[in-house]
Amino acid sequence: MLDKFDSKILSLLKENARESYAEIGRKIGLSASSVRERMQRLTDTGVIKKFTIEVDQSHLGMDLEAFILIKLFSSKLKPFISVVNQFEGVLKSYRVTGNQNVLMVVALRGHKHLQSFLDKIMVFGDTTTYLVLSEINDQNQQIFFK
Repeated sequence: MLDKFDSKILSLLKENARESYAEIGRKIGLSASSVRERMQRLTDTGVIKKFTIEVDQSHLGMDLEAFILIKLFSSKLKPFISVVNQFEGVLKSYRVTGNQNVLMVVALRGHKHLQSFLDKIMVFGDTTTYLVLSEINDQNQQIFFK
């Protein structure tokens, strides 16, 4: 169960996972050692799964982002799952409910790269592609606790 300090720690880490224990403690009114203990507990209990970075794909030449839904053909689920994350540009892939089986988040170099990517995955099923125009950020997003 998260309390208000845990929630504040998580909110600050979402903004900057490299923030020091001391700086987090200063912002929320706890000592650095208390913040360290809380973060260790949040990690040990699985609330914090990992510390990672967010890469701006455009700096890597991947200027086109898209969501691709695929309705896999019969008997293509296992073969697709075994290779989906090996395709260049796949950032995330999920099995989903609904008319489609898989949702992929991809970053690609441009329209020709998208066309080539779709050509490779269309052998597994029917695709629906949504190009990302921009990201909508909620700067006031809160982590809720009971």
